[in-house]
Amino acid sequence: MKKKILVMCFLVGCHFLQAQEETVQLDEAVISDRNLVQFVETQTKTILSDSILNQHTSSMTDLLQFNSSIYFKENGAGMVSSPSFRGTSASHTAVIWNGVNVNSSFLGQADFNVLNIHSADQLVIKSGGGSVAYGSSAIGGSIHLNNELNFRKGFENQILANYGSFNRYGLNFQSKYSDEKISLNFQFGRNGSDNDFKIAEQNRNNRNGQFYHQYLSVATAYKLNSKNILKWYGNISDSDRNFSLISANAQPSKYEDYSTKSMLEWDSKLGKFQSNLKGIYLGEKFEYFPHSLSSYSEKGDGKTYMLKYDLGYHWKNLWFNLNLEAQHTEVQTSKIDFAKRQIGSASFQMKHRISSKILYEASLRQELSDVYTSPFLYALGLKYNPTQWYELRLNTSKNFRMPTFNDLFWPGSGNENLNPETSVQYELANQFRLKNLSFGLIAYQNSIENYIQWVPSGSLSVPENLGEVSIWGLESNLKYDQKFHHHRLEFNASYAYTESKNKATDKQLIYVPYHKFTSSVGYSWKGISAFYQFMYNGSVYTDSGNRDELDGYSLSNMGINYGIGKTKQYRIGFQILNLLDEVYQNVENRTMPGRNYNITIDINF
Repeated sequence: MKKKILVMCFLVGCHFLQAQEETVQLDEAVISDRNLVQFVETQTKTILSDSILNQHTSSMTDLLQFNSSIYFKENGAGMVSSPSFRGTSASHTAVIWNGVNVNSSFLGQADFNVLNIHSADQLVIKSGGGSVAYGSSAIGGSIHLNNELNFRKGFENQILANYGSFNRYGLNFQSKYSDEKISLNFQFGRNGSDNDFKIAEQNRNNRNGQFYHQYLSVATAYKLNSKNILKWYGNISDSDRNFSLISANAQPSKYEDYSTKSMLEWDSKLGKFQSNLKGIYLGEKFEYFPHSLSSYSEKGDGKTYMLKYDLGYHWKNLWFNLNLEAQHTEVQTSKIDFAKRQIGSASFQMKHRISSKILYEASLRQELSDVYTSPFLYALGLKYNPTQWYELRLNTSKNFRMPTFNDLFWPGSGNENLNPETSVQYELANQFRLKNLSFGLIAYQNSIENYIQWVPSGSLSVPENLGEVSIWGLESNLKYDQKFHHHRLEFNASYAYTESKNKATDKQLIYVPYHKFTSSVGYSWKGISAFYQFMYNGSVYTDSGNRDELDGYSLSNMGINYGIGKTKQYRIGFQILNLLDEVYQNVENRTMPGRNYNITIDINF
């Protein structure tokens, strides 16, 4: 196994993942997340290009695990998917929709197999803490899904369809229209699968694994005048999944969930001041059937109402931003009769460019809640460009994760005396650029206190604040991009080493690999393009005592695309996924699919 891994790493050790690094500007189109535009220059972020998004038609999980250092735990293909970002747990990764934290109020995390790649125009991966801007959960990092609004672009449409093994299908449609005053962005899609792949070691097909996910997304803007813009963003997501059986005789179950997101925004400019007012509604419902053939189910319904106000000021080389936020959340489930909480927060952000070579950022946040005591948060960062080919970034931050409704109020187990988890982080990033080549090396350290875990207590389990988790790691990336005549060659490699340990036991946390390596090469000539991707995930422990572990595994994908038309507005593609037919699990007893195939059609008009 080790020899196979070394050979594959050698073969693809310099290949590319078509991601755009931190220097890419985010304000070419109108997006709602001002913090991501203005106040993260000293932090590490990666913008995934359109070509990358179109390559991964199956799931958000596949997209991110081949294009980032994030490790994903999947309870089977298409089932619940949760991340480990920089050695943290699933509840330490925040999903940010147009500047709003949309993690579940029940569990405090997001399921990445429900999120649709094509429901947003832009996907940004931001590593490290972000609680000053986005509140709870942004400890390991955050995933940003933004809908773009342009003006004076006319009428544009795209149809992206795919079909593959296990009756896997996908259809996504996007239509955009804009003139000088109006911008409209409309998207909808559906994907699903019978998910009946072969499980060779059990000599059977995967059973009870069929699923579908569908979404509708709308973003629109209207210019009242040159100083005022009204914007509205809406998203509806509906999913229905049967849960794959661990064994042939297991009891079939299924899960249905439905979510709505809506945001009305007023953006106004007055001289050097910029004002932004948002009203937000987030709704989530779920229904779990322990036995698919029974009418009995467990249900949940959550509602969140938010009001956010930003006041920004720009004077010469100084940028300031004041943010005020009020939030009301209420939930009701089959286990929790009714629970609510109120949150208010105030934050201040500043950026100062001292010279063409040096800038620094500073942010502060204080949050108040009626159900827990929130810590005072901060973020400080420095960027230094002594030459055109070298950049140094330093940053530190204090972040937090609030207890979830399940942690606080679960009948017979909830603990209303829980304190939020707090995290203090440090990061040192080096970036080198020489013509078509760039190389980055990042070191980070993270300490999480009051770590919340559910521990046995008699016949039940209860959540408690337990000790401290200590994390440190190294990340590197290499990128090369060369154009000559009608040819283009792109390649990249990235490697991450992560130690994440319970300080009391000095044991690595479960499902956190020490090593992860990703790589890809892309080549295009006129209307033809091809790519090859490789990923290696190291072994992970499956128990807190580090006695049992899952073997590491390597995956490869490859594909070819052909564009038709003078502007290549029609494209057909073919991909082979898990090229080497690797037998692997990223969650114990949950075997993933072997070699499979996919056909895509992309029409732009």
